[in-house]
Amino acid sequence: QVQLVESGGGLVQAGGSLRLSCAASGRTFSTYAMGWFRQAPGKEREFVGGIGWSGRTTYYADSVKGRFTISRDNAKNTVFLQMNSLKPEDTAVYYCARDRVSFRVGRIVTMVAEYDYWGQGTQVTVSS
Repeated sequence: QVQLVESGGGLVQAGGSLRLSCAASGRTFSTYAMGWFRQAPGKEREFVGGIGWSGRTTYYADSVKGRFTISRDNAKNTVFLQMNSLKPEDTAVYYCARDRVSFRVGRIVTMVAEYDYWGQGTQVTVSS
């Protein structure tokens, strides 16, 4: 069983920054791509960005491209989401998730159903 635990959320003013972390249990972390999603009240969960299992590939939603950066430390079983130039519309619960397929080649998958393990989420609130 894989456990994912997010941390680093909080309240920040517009224009500010936050860094989220997602710590994973288990010995196979380095073989799976990881994704970040978010869900605002009354809205569906949406893809924010993802990183390939090796860390060489990343992909971002248009809404965060140029502001958010995903990285990973496979030695520490941790994936990060650096969020800069935050906007009130970034307010949501942020989740990390693991790709269903190990050593996936090619694209970073973006659909919720393509991820099998999820963290509990961490709240990010951006005030105007």
